[in-house]
Amino acid sequence: MTTIASWHAQHGELTRLDREVLLADVLARSRAWIIAHPETGIAADAECQLESAAKRLKRGEPLAYIRGWREFCGLRIDVNAAVLVPRPETELLVEACLALAQPGDSVLDLGTGSGAIAISIACARPDLRITATDISAAALDVARTNAAHHAVTIEFMEGDWFTPFVDRREPGFDIVVANPPYISESHPALQTLLAEPKNALISGPDGLNAIRRIVADASRHVRRALLIEHGYDQGPTVYSLMSNAGLIEVETRTDYAGHPRFTLGRRA
Repeated sequence: MTTIASWHAQHGELTRLDREVLLADVLARSRAWIIAHPETGIAADAECQLESAAKRLKRGEPLAYIRGWREFCGLRIDVNAAVLVPRPETELLVEACLALAQPGDSVLDLGTGSGAIAISIACARPDLRITATDISAAALDVARTNAAHHAVTIEFMEGDWFTPFVDRREPGFDIVVANPPYISESHPALQTLLAEPKNALISGPDGLNAIRRIVADASRHVRRALLIEHGYDQGPTVYSLMSNAGLIEVETRTDYAGHPRFTLGRRA
């Protein structure tokens, strides 16, 4: 019979963390238990599930898609191939938004995907009025499911960035947050992201097409602050874009690794 230890040995090309998580999920045990009981046998049906999951990992599919969810800001966020897998560094965008938000503020999450940002903000601050947009109907289905699971009220609208609000004459949102696609069309990192939706990753030759559009339109929709996540090497360009668009007190903040990760600009 295959044991936990022998299954580990058979799939050594996978990271140990991924192997432990798969074993814990399939065997309905904690990772600590998996680590402490390497001699435990694996039943045939469980081994079939593990082999199927291992094959998907080896093809480059994210672990989150295989599990069907990812933790974000301490919340379970369901994901599938229609949405980008939420990254830990994006939690900093949520923290910054919460620090800026005043009671009753209206917040807009552009390109919401799984809804991770909007839902995390809503769970932390039920007093805020939150709207979220995405161009993908399939992504909005995922976001609505996640919002219902966490029992938060969010207005979801289908459309490209600020498009659903083009007819508004006055800026409608106190704070706008966005984690748009920011990878260039030829970036080598795309080879490791083949399973995730390209429209959530790629944004033109230099990766900045979406950010340029958002910043250019911000003055018509943002009352107080705009926060945008970007690539580690795009901070100076995004800073300039915001400054040239008339935003003030512009600042770029770093992620957990010390890399420039998002830029904040305020309206005068």
